[in-house]
Amino acid sequence: MSILEKIIGSLNAKREWREIEARGKALPSEYRNAYNAIKKYMYTCGGPTDWKDTSCIFSTLLDLFEEGAAEGRKVTDLTGEDVAAFCDDLVKDVKTWSDKYRTILNDTIHRN
Repeated sequence: MSILEKIIGSLNAKREWREIEARGKALPSEYRNAYNAIKKYMYTCGGPTDWKDTSCIFSTLLDLFEEGAAEGRKVTDLTGEDVAAFCDDLVKDVKTWSDKYRTILNDTIHRN
């Protein structure tokens, strides 16, 4: 991959993230607050490491929230009462930062 391809990919990712964030800001307050809390949880507890996985997960989450808001449903009607478990389920099939740091730790210890 050339440097130009990397730059273009980075610009496209930034544009896509701004579009995702704009959708999040347009949600009704209950959903917007939940979206922001889920984002914080994902970043703190080990969200996906790959941009494609990240954009797919957050776009899918926003689709779900936009649909739920349009139907007048509560956030927990969609996520269940254990929202953290819902979030963990969203990333169960992708490599997360926790996975990455776990591998780094194990590799570091095994080298010594």
